[in-house]
Amino acid sequence: MSVPVIDVHTHVLTEAWFDLLKAHGAPRYSVKEVVGGLRSIHLDGAPFMTPIPPMFNYDTRIAEMDRHGVDVSVVSLTCPNVFWGTPEVSLRAARIMNDDMAQARATYNGRIEWFCSLPWQHPDLALPELERCVQAGAKGVMVLANITGEHLTDPRFASIWAAIDRHALPVLVHPTAPPGVADMQMNEFQLTASIGFTFDTTLALARMIYDGFLDRYPRLKIIGSHGGGALPFLIARMDQCWRNIPACREKTTIEPQEYMHRIFCDCVVFSPEALDLTLKTFGADNVLYGSDYPHTIGDMPGTVARMNALPRVSRDKVRGLNAQRIFGF
Repeated sequence: MSVPVIDVHTHVLTEAWFDLLKAHGAPRYSVKEVVGGLRSIHLDGAPFMTPIPPMFNYDTRIAEMDRHGVDVSVVSLTCPNVFWGTPEVSLRAARIMNDDMAQARATYNGRIEWFCSLPWQHPDLALPELERCVQAGAKGVMVLANITGEHLTDPRFASIWAAIDRHALPVLVHPTAPPGVADMQMNEFQLTASIGFTFDTTLALARMIYDGFLDRYPRLKIIGSHGGGALPFLIARMDQCWRNIPACREKTTIEPQEYMHRIFCDCVVFSPEALDLTLKTFGADNVLYGSDYPHTIGDMPGTVARMNALPRVSRDKVRGLNAQRIFGF
């Protein structure tokens, strides 16, 4: 198999970033032990992200990539990203992570690329940081599916989206704890991980589709995490609502399904049947390899195996041809 495997959904952390969060994340963010003995970051009392040692170690990552046949990892900061703290703290957290990922790209030449993180809640700080990161070699931008409860299509973020659009960068839309985790009692069974994350992404992408967002920013390459959330299952329902509920078509002239060729997604779905539906919904040209490594539910060997079991043409596109096209590798 000569097509390289390019992982577009894989995460890193640094101790400096983690220390900042512990020092400045209160009152909403806290770090507590969870069942099983690991420390988890909590939002409003609900656990939603569990840092584990491989997140902090590039050598371990490269060894795992070699073990499972992954050639390139496009790394990113996971949730809660840098959307907390004062403007100064948020920018400092972004720069810590962006500088770390840029250094890893230089150190592990050809094996590591990166999505930059921006202090989205402070557009006046986010814009110069975006330009700095582009100059430093960032291949795209990471954004969470909501920014401290605000949706991504909010006019407040328009200047950032316009700048990303000018650069024609890929944007990984990654979930975080959805608004209302406390009201929905998602502390039980860590429901944020199994259910909340996927619907955070689904809401973000559905808003983009209904809002005409993709028409305003035609050069964007949006990548929906975890197979685009629940969109493969719900896009037909979105079409039905668009046809029958006037509010759903206030800002667009085509059905939601017609936008699917404008959105990319990863293959972090956890069964062959789910992967087949994802490919059918988005098209083989729009699905990218991802592992979610090294999160506790990340699955590098499983995602590689499911991808490699696809028919050759689809397999090669997912393995790396699609990523090479949209990232310009």
